[in-house]
Amino acid sequence: MRRRDQYKHLLNGIANLMLLVFQTVIFGIIWYQIYEPALAESFWRRGNWAVIGIYTLFVFFFTRIFGGYRIGYLRITDICLSQLLAVFCANVVAYFQICMVAKDYMAVWPVCLMTGIEAVVIVPFVYAVRYIYVRLYPPHRMIVIYGNYPPDDLIAKINTRKDKYNICASISYVVGYQKLYPLIKEYNAVVLCDLPAQARNQIMKYCYQESIRTYVTPKISDVILRGADDIHLFDTPLLLSRNNGLSIDQRFAKRIVDIVFSMAGLIVLSPFMFITAAAIKMYDKGPVFYRQERLTRDAEKFEIIKFRSMSMDSEEKGARLASKGDPRVTPVGKVIRRIHFDEIPQLINILKGDMSFVGPRPEREVIAEKYLEKIPEFVLRLKVKAGLTGYAQVYGKYNTTPYDKIKLDITYIENYSIWLDFKLILMTVKVLFQKENTEGVEKEQKTAIR
Repeated sequence: MRRRDQYKHLLNGIANLMLLVFQTVIFGIIWYQIYEPALAESFWRRGNWAVIGIYTLFVFFFTRIFGGYRIGYLRITDICLSQLLAVFCANVVAYFQICMVAKDYMAVWPVCLMTGIEAVVIVPFVYAVRYIYVRLYPPHRMIVIYGNYPPDDLIAKINTRKDKYNICASISYVVGYQKLYPLIKEYNAVVLCDLPAQARNQIMKYCYQESIRTYVTPKISDVILRGADDIHLFDTPLLLSRNNGLSIDQRFAKRIVDIVFSMAGLIVLSPFMFITAAAIKMYDKGPVFYRQERLTRDAEKFEIIKFRSMSMDSEEKGARLASKGDPRVTPVGKVIRRIHFDEIPQLINILKGDMSFVGPRPEREVIAEKYLEKIPEFVLRLKVKAGLTGYAQVYGKYNTTPYDKIKLDITYIENYSIWLDFKLILMTVKVLFQKENTEGVEKEQKTAIR
């Protein structure tokens, strides 16, 4: 099994290469048969190759961003969604590229036809590759080794992906290494969850020695170290963690991007904002906007602006997060929350400088205080401005636990780059199509603490 594992990436790579070649050939046919003959001045051979090559790069770029090449990793529906979004984005950009080359608006129907052909072929192809992949590489038989408390929540999450993981046993490290080591060898992989540092290090070294696949739930200090710089001034390796949040030049570049994107967003989305505002007003004659005090960088307070999606008396019983099937949400609110139109007015907050496009979710002070009582590290996420979208919003869910949100937010802070911001903005488009990411907390919960 371990020897076959070496060929996983090869199978995945061949399948992805076949898709990329197919998409390139389809575009090449459309270009040579329809667009190139319509040009006022014919291209030389290398010019045609350049146009086709640039399209290939577009497809590769968007598919990579959306995760469409991770056929053996993501859910099958997730892969298909990623591939289709990548095709749509690449073809939209390719159409404008064609118009620029032609110096005129060209017929759009060939690009639409190409998009349809690619979608019809890609979806069954991905399903076929995934079927072969699962047959060749069945789920890993795994054992969970935990600290003093059984990690039932983590096991439940892993069990949602039975196509990839198979939790066969769980045991506490307190039984001792003499019992653990022979037991570990009976499984394909080990999950280390909430272990003391000494025990975790000991088991990890053993697994490394025996070439056993190991999954680890990181502590906050681990996440900080992952973003540290390597220092090689001496013959002893050092890791440098600056712990300052973003540098001045990073803040400046981020602010420029925020201003440009928020202004463009307000202009493009203004018709939809008008329709949404009219629908809210017509339903119950109440206020269109919902204003609420939230926290941003360094725990500074600001007034967030959103389209009102709940009834006017939604907080008579105090502050709480939205729950699953929350009766406070109006019919109009259900629609705009589902398509995230309630978030659009936050572009005004971004333009004002209260928020950024990408950053930790802005929490209410009263809820943040409840989190801090149980998790003092929650304050660490306030080293950057709050964001309309962010690492935790893309890779987590609305009801993700505060402790996991901290890890995701610190991952963003410690690995920040303008490129990461652009990637998360594009990934947010994909999240809009995934309903599970917007699930509220359970009805008995007022916060995300479980």
